[in-house]
Amino acid sequence: MTNVEGRLHLGKTQINLVFRSICTTFAPIKTNKVMDKKTNETLLKNVEQLSKLTEQEVKMMPAIEAPLPSVEQVKQIVALAKNIIFPDFFNKRQSDETIRSYYIGVHMEELYGLLVKQIAHGLQFCEDCEVTTSKAKVYAEAEKLALEFINELPEIKRLLYTDAQAMFDNDPAAPNYGEVIFCYPVMNAMTHYRIAHKLHELKVPVIPRIITEQAHSKTGIDIHPGATIGEYFAIDHGTGVVIGETCIIGNHVTLYQGVTLGAKSFKYDENGNVLNVPRHPIIEDNVTVYSNASILGRITIGHDSVIGGNIWVTHDVPPYSRIQQSKAVEGSFDGGLGI
Repeated sequence: MTNVEGRLHLGKTQINLVFRSICTTFAPIKTNKVMDKKTNETLLKNVEQLSKLTEQEVKMMPAIEAPLPSVEQVKQIVALAKNIIFPDFFNKRQSDETIRSYYIGVHMEELYGLLVKQIAHGLQFCEDCEVTTSKAKVYAEAEKLALEFINELPEIKRLLYTDAQAMFDNDPAAPNYGEVIFCYPVMNAMTHYRIAHKLHELKVPVIPRIITEQAHSKTGIDIHPGATIGEYFAIDHGTGVVIGETCIIGNHVTLYQGVTLGAKSFKYDENGNVLNVPRHPIIEDNVTVYSNASILGRITIGHDSVIGGNIWVTHDVPPYSRIQQSKAVEGSFDGGLGI
């Protein structure tokens, strides 16, 4: 019996037991009304059908029979990290350093516990990891990774405050830092990204992508946790920005809404499987990319360059360049010419 067949057989046994319990639950609901009888029959029929494990379902699930990551608890991890990184903005402001330290300590302890649990659940998706051979090894690895992440929080905080500074400096509509930190989509997106990127560097499966996709769904800014982004990074407005997995972005880079830093094409192995190789742009220091520009492929945009709006760039750009659209040709037409 194969692993899939074994899991399907086990699943059917469990389903039969659960289904009998459901039938017992529904059984007392007796009525003379035809609609109620039909409702019960329809519910029971679909419960039975949807409870059967399919081969596709088994294929996509981790082999280990354990709880999967909780999207809500991952969201709580980000909220706790924000309370620690921006304690005066997302928690009650404390002027006394001792009291401030107490609250940060409470949040830190809760953050550590959630991290251990969710990292352990995420490790199920690492099929080649030796630690997944036992629950004790999984939790030992999760504890180690959680502590390594905690050690990175001061650096994450430093980077996020440079992002806030960059956004403030680049937007004349920003009257103060508070408005940037509270209101600007880029700060929400970058907080999620900076947290997720560190977990990605620690090779934690699944959890980093859940974190960045939470920001994506809320802000419209899609940053893969594998991307490398330097300090003093700003995205004005933000909606529609896409930053691919293998992007490398330097310091003091500013993007505007709708910018895509994407792949031009994919490479495949001899079996037709897509290869995860560097395929996204390298953006050097002090580059500005204006709205709806698409920079595609493993190309380099040289430092101190400006890429204009609505540009499609698929070739290297040397430093100090100014790339912009050609001006529209203006002219008049007589006698119906040009129609």
